[in-house]
Amino acid sequence: MDRELLAKKIYETAHLTGSFKLRSGKESNDYFDKYLFESNPALLNDIAEHLSELIPSGTEVLAGLEMGGIPVATALSLKTGIPAAFVRKKAKEYGTCKLAEGIDVSGKTVCIIEDVVTTGGQILLSAADLRKAGAKVLSVLCVIEREPLGRHNLETDGLNFFSLFKMEDLLASTSNLT
Repeated sequence: MDRELLAKKIYETAHLTGSFKLRSGKESNDYFDKYLFESNPALLNDIAEHLSELIPSGTEVLAGLEMGGIPVATALSLKTGIPAAFVRKKAKEYGTCKLAEGIDVSGKTVCIIEDVVTTGGQILLSAADLRKAGAKVLSVLCVIEREPLGRHNLETDGLNFFSLFKMEDLLASTSNLT
């Protein structure tokens, strides 16, 4: 599927209108319910196909953030053969007490995988936690870049940031819907 058609499919599948409170606390009339595109195997496969081209060379681990980044990281791992880790917002307090489940991230070059980025707040917290665990966190890859503030915050922290689509790309795709 080409990129323009993929944008339309994501829009058709996941775009909602109404009044929505974002993680940042802001209100929005446009919302992309990422779980609607992440739970669609054909669409998630097409997203992974396009995202795989954006993974920085040298990436040793794809670190999917709880919860929405996990299916994207899994699809990318299947597509590329790069191992995945699944990063909790807080290390569990029982069993292995791990922050990152799956492959060990210590000493490895990690690309954080997220579905939608608004301010990048949780990514910054998780990047710091992964660094404490010994990971070399250099980049972030997401499906939808909702606001420029997220890019600014991540790049200010020294992270390379790549997005498949900006919010305005998806909203503009509606003008070509047939």
